[in-house]
Amino acid sequence: MKKERFNQIALDGLVRQNPTLRLVLGTCPTLAVTISAINSFGMGMAVLFVLVCSNVIISLLRNVIPDRVRIPCFIVIIATFVTIVSMFMEAFLPSLFESLGVWLALIVVNCIVLGRAESFASHNPVGESALDGLFMGLGFTLSVTLIAIVRELLGSASFFGMELWDPSKFSIKFFTSNAGAFLTYGLFIAIFNVCYNAVDRKLKHKHAQQTLAPVTVAETKEAE
Repeated sequence: MKKERFNQIALDGLVRQNPTLRLVLGTCPTLAVTISAINSFGMGMAVLFVLVCSNVIISLLRNVIPDRVRIPCFIVIIATFVTIVSMFMEAFLPSLFESLGVWLALIVVNCIVLGRAESFASHNPVGESALDGLFMGLGFTLSVTLIAIVRELLGSASFFGMELWDPSKFSIKFFTSNAGAFLTYGLFIAIFNVCYNAVDRKLKHKHAQQTLAPVTVAETKEAE
């Protein structure tokens, strides 16, 4: 795989098509689990595993699965890996399994997973599909974990479950509520997109200058 293609897939998953902050996919689990950084990180890792594994299998079978039944087939494949994750968590991480509850099972119909299966894995080779799942999963994990850290710090005075100070002295319980989840998520989307658009404009302006420079030099030589 060429380095340019690797960089493109990585930047798409982490920044340009970040599923949480750019595409605004998987909103329900994002709002529900980000009350705790541990829950958010666990949810992110579960989604990452399902994304990578389902992308690989769907890419392998992309020329075998009939187009008319591709969505049901994708869901069956995704559901298989969600079941594996659920069984693993129930056996080895029972507290996390209980905390995530129904949101773990609903990864089956998560827009991020199904969307990457439909738009990428079913049209690209295995290696690229695996990388797409990896970086999309990392993009989701980083986003929900950062949102959860802010909500947990402000709302519960803790960090990954560890109490940092007495919450009775300073904590804003609003951030542990549903309204707090919406506000925090909205602020993250706004800040991320303002920064992204500013950087994108600078890069485009720089590229335009580099493109025009050789033309200007050539015109100057012709004039002489």
